[in-house]
Amino acid sequence: MVEMNKEEEKEGVTIIKGKEAIGLRIVNMFVAMALWLGAIHFNVALIVLTVCFLPISKAILVFGLLVLFMIVPVDDKSKIGRRVARYICKYACGYFPVTLYVEEKHVFDSNCAYVFGYEPHSVLPIGVVALADMTGFLGLPKMKVLASTAVFYTPFLRHIWTWLGLTPATKSNFVSNLAAGYSCVIVPGGVQETFLMGHGKEKVFLKSRRGFVRIALENGYPLVPVFCFGQSNVYKWWKPSGELFLKFARAIKFTPIVFWGMFGSPLPFRHPMHVVVGKPIELKKNPEPTMEEVMEVHGQYVEALKELFEKHKARAGFPDLELEIL
Repeated sequence: MVEMNKEEEKEGVTIIKGKEAIGLRIVNMFVAMALWLGAIHFNVALIVLTVCFLPISKAILVFGLLVLFMIVPVDDKSKIGRRVARYICKYACGYFPVTLYVEEKHVFDSNCAYVFGYEPHSVLPIGVVALADMTGFLGLPKMKVLASTAVFYTPFLRHIWTWLGLTPATKSNFVSNLAAGYSCVIVPGGVQETFLMGHGKEKVFLKSRRGFVRIALENGYPLVPVFCFGQSNVYKWWKPSGELFLKFARAIKFTPIVFWGMFGSPLPFRHPMHVVVGKPIELKKNPEPTMEEVMEVHGQYVEALKELFEKHKARAGFPDLELEIL
């Protein structure tokens, strides 16, 4: 569990902040961030170096090992893996730092599963670390984050992120984890949202994303709006545009963009992030909802997200920020 500053409450909102870096903690924070987010750049660098400098025989060996790391099953209960995940969660929130704001925290039941609709996606939705069970901010003991299936075919990254509690964003995974008592965090905008993101305004792709609402309604799980302020500032990025690029991104289930952090590395810039968790939208179980019923609940979620954004943007330090829902 993360070492955190004292929990405080203001105007009905519980505020929890990751412990900031002092002394040796700074080293631990950089190591934790490199483990968590460095695999993508490491894989790219390894491939480039292999192609450019190794003879064919050794290059084949390297690529064979990468393929092996892509397909060998990952044990999500690995003791070593969970130890690595706890280490990352312990120090990651203090790196930026991340502050969690929870409206009416007392209503969250540790014996209940919730569907958290998290926005925005940004380059990477790394603010979800504040919701992780091993971080301990929210107090829910069983959490899963649904992520693009492409993550789980990426060597090294798939190991770290599986240990951290991520799982492929498929309907079967979503339903089975909820049934097993896990609260699930999903980023509805996904690949499309990453493609549409821009500078100076938050864009969320929600109007046609109703599947997560339907699953919550069919099974009677509360739906919780979540918004992260500052996440879009922790990386600089560049991406192509155009319909062909969008189709390619959909086909491979992630948006291939160029992004970088401190000194051109995968370490994100140390900009504060503010993750705001709204009140749960209680849902009555409806195994066969009509489209109208799904649309009604979807509208409630969208409105709750808008209200959450407007209510907290000044507190988070973004009084002039605009939200566009597409």
